Amino acid sequence: MEITLNVPDELATRMRPLEDQLPRILEMGLREWSASAQTGFEGATEVLETLAGLPTPEEILALRPSPVLQARIDALPEKNRNEGLTPIEKQEWEQFQYLEHLVRMAKAKAYLKPKTS
Repeated sequence: MEITLNVPDELATRMRPLEDQLPRILEMGLREWSASAQTGFEGATEVLETLAGLPTPEEILALRPSPVLQARIDALPEKNRNEGLTPIEKQEWEQFQYLEHLVRMAKAKAYLKPKTS
């Protein structure tokens, strides 16, 4: 399928050297867009994609939430203490807790893996 887009000149200049990679770039962008639109996974996409990419034990142990994700994780308990969470925010908090559980499990397994150097 062929698609024609009108983009600003500056963006077209940046895209020109990547022309053969544009389908992949669009696919990645659409995945990020879809994931960020889902409640509770804003900012978590990077963590999930890292884990899905079968990282090395060292990469798993170095895994940290992005500043955006960490700010949201920090804000929800504070809001809960001060005014309470909406049902959507409660669901978001539960999803963050599950994501943290997955990361902790991955880190525990990575820590126990023998070093192969």
